[in-house]
Amino acid sequence: MSKNSTPGNPQPSRQAAAKAPSPAGKPAQVIEEIRPGQSIELLKELHILTREGKLNQDTRRKLKQVYHLYQFIAPLLQAVAGKPGGFTLADHGAGKSYLGFILYDLFFNVAHPGEPVSGHIYGIETRAELVEKSRALAARLGFANMSFLNLSVQQATSSDELPPAVDIVTALHACDTATDDAIAFGLAKQARHMVLVPCCQAEVAGVLKKSRALNLSKTPLAELWRHPLHTREFGSQITNVLRCLQLEANGYQVTVTELVGWEHSMKNELILASRPATPSRAKTQAAQDRLQAVLQELGLAELGERFAVVAEPA
Repeated sequence: MSKNSTPGNPQPSRQAAAKAPSPAGKPAQVIEEIRPGQSIELLKELHILTREGKLNQDTRRKLKQVYHLYQFIAPLLQAVAGKPGGFTLADHGAGKSYLGFILYDLFFNVAHPGEPVSGHIYGIETRAELVEKSRALAARLGFANMSFLNLSVQQATSSDELPPAVDIVTALHACDTATDDAIAFGLAKQARHMVLVPCCQAEVAGVLKKSRALNLSKTPLAELWRHPLHTREFGSQITNVLRCLQLEANGYQVTVTELVGWEHSMKNELILASRPATPSRAKTQAAQDRLQAVLQELGLAELGERFAVVAEPA
């Protein structure tokens, strides 16, 4: 590993900055943001670099966001990389497997080039054409420790194509209940870490709207979601609160932070959950109690089967 880099936040030196290919007779563009060892072909395929191998203002911002997300995930990969057989990471709703490819490239090719680090990244996606494209790109790049599965989250939970336990579960911009499905997968697979960026939460808002009149007669708190706009925004907020409580009720330690600055995206909440080897029984029970109390207070008891999962014994 370069003395100028770390797995969580590799920093290239000016001398090591990548040079984009240029037509004969013209000087190459020096791109200091690109880490030594990164795949230029991958960055072009992901449209971070132009076909000419250059960065513009928009793609420079995108690359900065990529590195920001990697800073959160790299320490988790490092923590599980030394286990026998290597780590396993499952990325749900992978789409074009943007996240999986970037993680693979930065972790194996940049942070640990030539080192005996083993692991496998699975991209799980329901659109067959995207799965095939990802398989072809991985083969072309020589990313041997990547697999792409044409499965739903529910199918993936019981599929023989995945190991019985998975170290890290990611779900980037998983819409509405897809984030909850990814959490259920992580619980079933005894994931040590989950990295979630929820998007477009609508289910809880629908339940709040349905029971609005009854709740207004029972509690002044219903004013928080009396107006339709507030229903949508509060529903989105409380959805993620319930997800965090669900994870804590299953023994996870949860941190919520911003993925990027609000000027880049309003779908910005990043939920990081890690399960210690021996979760605290007292904290797990307290989270279960708070989760039930919130569901009852807000008239969301019918969502108990989704959120109020009974924690495994610590």
